Amino acid sequence: MYRKPLIMLFLAGMLLLVVAPAFAQEKPLKETDPRVAIWAMILSAAVMGLVSCLCAWAQSSALSAACEGIARNPAAAGDIRGTLIIGLVLIESLALYSLVVIFIKI
Repeated sequence: MYRKPLIMLFLAGMLLLVVAPAFAQEKPLKETDPRVAIWAMILSAAVMGLVSCLCAWAQSSALSAACEGIARNPAAAGDIRGTLIIGLVLIESLALYSLVVIFIKI
């Protein structure tokens, strides 16, 4: 039951360990080597695709849970709908924040 969050937490920690040395660079990416800049653009596009996929998965999961909640208790439809909209806005903002970070870093 608690295995999936632990695996996700472990993968996030490993990702942070891999990404941390990138912030230790002294020169910007564009001044070092053109190949580095090209790989940075390719990897940033891949990361944006991954973030978009995860956001879509989270939104579909939230919508599914909201539909089940409304089906079980139709009287609480207004409260569930309001909470769903706030949750969807926060999930979508994650994708937009990752896009902003990618544009700042490149």
